[in-house]
Amino acid sequence: MKTHTPRPQLRRRQRRGQAMVEYSFVNWILVLALIVSMSVDFGSGDQKMNVIDAFLRAYQIYYDSFYFVLNLPFP
Repeated sequence: MKTHTPRPQLRRRQRRGQAMVEYSFVNWILVLALIVSMSVDFGSGDQKMNVIDAFLRAYQIYYDSFYFVLNLPFP
């Protein structure tokens, strides 16, 4: 009776999956390090926020002002 030997394609697929997980993990650490390291002082210097928070805050202000202009009672 023959023993079943794994095909080389299966082993290659497992290595590719492991490389993808490692690549994703390294990218996640790099993105997290960039977000944490990029902190900016705003206003009096007491308030610190990272760049992503600053962009989200600016987008919220833009959205609120646009919504305000659309709801003005003038035709």
